[in-house]
Amino acid sequence: MIPQLKSIGCVDKKALTQMAMKAAVKTRARGGLDQISPACIFDLCEKLGVPVRFTDINMEGMYSGGEAPRIFVSSQRPLARRVFTCGHELGHHEFGHGTTIDEMKEEAAALKDENPDEFLVNAFSSFVLMPIIGLRGAFARRRTDMHTATPAQMFAVANNFGVGYATLVTHLAYGVLEIAVGRARELLKATPKSIRKSLLGDDSADPLLIVDPFWLAKPIDAEVGTSILLPAGSAAGGDILQPAGTCATGDIYKAVRPGLGRVGLGAGNEHFVRVSKRGYAGLARYRHMEDDDV
Repeated sequence: MIPQLKSIGCVDKKALTQMAMKAAVKTRARGGLDQISPACIFDLCEKLGVPVRFTDINMEGMYSGGEAPRIFVSSQRPLARRVFTCGHELGHHEFGHGTTIDEMKEEAAALKDENPDEFLVNAFSSFVLMPIIGLRGAFARRRTDMHTATPAQMFAVANNFGVGYATLVTHLAYGVLEIAVGRARELLKATPKSIRKSLLGDDSADPLLIVDPFWLAKPIDAEVGTSILLPAGSAAGGDILQPAGTCATGDIYKAVRPGLGRVGLGAGNEHFVRVSKRGYAGLARYRHMEDDDV
């Protein structure tokens, strides 16, 4: 466990950011992860002996300390938000903060929290989920400059790292200082819904997941109802995904039932797909169990 942060009179954001980054590197290493690849935060918590449970409760998340630590995450939040919240609660565990309950907040407000402990674990979550070397590699593989990337290109990178679009843009601007603040403000004028409309041409509020040929490492995690945009000519194995049309940038599939499957993106590029029930409540490790009633 990382030593607990001592109380300070004001928020030294630079010092807290450095502390969070160093802690994230150590935490990933303890979980058997490199400092490049995207990772599933729920799987990482399991490896570290901190089970995660999704709950149908109106809160952001909760960390319960003690001899049997647990993390609770609200199933009422979008999946990408749950990912970041889980990293946040893992930060409370790593820094020895004891039992904490985090109320629901808008994403922008949560990331700007001035409480030292909250700022620290938000930064920790960002670095655990989005290591800077990994982000640079993700843009390089796509031959995309993060300073000029389109919202759709940013969204594809965010999807691979399992985080929200705004979370990635905010981290690039304020966490690792890779893009200018003005650039971030322009990117944040776009939303996942507007990006979906630009790619698929519909006004649906259902989540969209872009899986491009450069998807790295982690399984493709989705919930029932999610649209998944694959490269043209991709193949989906199993019955958890169904074809839902095509668009200018690829083939559209719909996640229709919980379970496990595979997708082939061509040239031997295959990935596992894990689909969970929307609003699933229970231990995270069981979220992909098949449900014949879905």
